[in-house]
Amino acid sequence: MRATPRFFLPALLAAAALAGPAHAALKPGDAAPDFSADAALAGEPYRFQLAEALKKGPVVLYFYPKAFTSGCTVEAHQFAEATPKFQQLGVTVIGISNDDIATLKRFSIEACRKQFAVAADAGAKVMKAYDAKLLMMADTADRISYFILPNGRIGAVHAKMSADGHVEAMMKAAEAWKAGR
Repeated sequence: MRATPRFFLPALLAAAALAGPAHAALKPGDAAPDFSADAALAGEPYRFQLAEALKKGPVVLYFYPKAFTSGCTVEAHQFAEATPKFQQLGVTVIGISNDDIATLKRFSIEACRKQFAVAADAGAKVMKAYDAKLLMMADTADRISYFILPNGRIGAVHAKMSADGHVEAMMKAAEAWKAGR
């Protein structure tokens, strides 16, 4: 029997942790931590406040690892295409990462196609509050989407590292909320 190199098992475990499905500590029914953050919509900076946004209706808050990476750009395009439908349902969409606001101004134009805002999570405080940080990289967001109800409670969660499925899961939650009002 061939011996396994000592570095193999730790490397395998680290790869599995990074490649595995995202996790979400917050579950439907949990209180969504309130926050405010510098954000950009169509290249214009402003201060996003969750409490203010919830006064208008539900919020889709989606965490993504890094602006302008392939998966995050695909996900932003998908949310951009769906944003008019979310707006028809009375839902605000906002993405959040640990990128700086200068990067997010460009991302909000190019990847988000001027359809929805993205926020800068300076110090990774919001991702920590939502337990939405990558296991091995505490200052980088995991890929987790939350549907937050106007009462400040989590209505739905979609936690998968693949960009696919987030928009559909959040749209399903938005439609269910609208139908149940």
